[in-house]
Amino acid sequence: MKTCVIVPVYNHEAAIEQVIEKLKPFKLPCILVNDGSSAACTTILQKIAQQQSEWVSLIERPINGGKGAAVIDGFTAAIEQGFSHAIQIDADGQHQFKDIDIFIKASKEFPDRLIAGKPIFDLSVPKKRLYGRQFTNLWIWINTLSLAIADGMCGFRCYPLSAVNKVLSSTKVGQRMDFDIDIIVRLYWQGIDVVNIETEVQYPMDGVSHFKMLQDNVLISKKHAQLFFGMLWRSPKLIFRKIK
Repeated sequence: MKTCVIVPVYNHEAAIEQVIEKLKPFKLPCILVNDGSSAACTTILQKIAQQQSEWVSLIERPINGGKGAAVIDGFTAAIEQGFSHAIQIDADGQHQFKDIDIFIKASKEFPDRLIAGKPIFDLSVPKKRLYGRQFTNLWIWINTLSLAIADGMCGFRCYPLSAVNKVLSSTKVGQRMDFDIDIIVRLYWQGIDVVNIETEVQYPMDGVSHFKMLQDNVLISKKHAQLFFGMLWRSPKLIFRKIK
């Protein structure tokens, strides 16, 4: 088992250096993907890649393509470099780095499964965001005909890259904020089981969120509709899997 970390970055210059310092003790190769960030953020990413070149590599995307596009570029690089698994983690510092060891342990025990974060929020989480997340998870349960996926939006995961490569080779996965939802459902459709790991989530270190309430909610709603129609013709197989 050969694991790396993929970090998609878009204008998180205030947090990314702290994120890298927190990742360093785990001694995992790290692929940073600069998704068309500002000059200030790009300069910091290039400095990190130069100073930490023994374990950090940088992919430069000249134009912002969205979170999904950035993570997919990271997947492609990881697969080309011979990694078997990749941990996806956000660049804003919202995830608990100490849980990386738990994700790796679960991945070693279940190497063919997707290890997915199940976020634990404190009381400060905005209710509209919490309710929106619950709505999304309801649709994920409908589109998989299963409760196997505890949370479809958490960006803290450990992927088996052979399964990811199969999905990416057969379909175009969502490129923006619909990515996390799209790929986890398609992996489940492919027969990949999910291990849900509870993990605390805090507000970003830099206070930056790229989620656009109206635009991204419309995008996600369209993705749910697309997946629903994909589920319909897969439903006999999904029902048989559940019974089995």
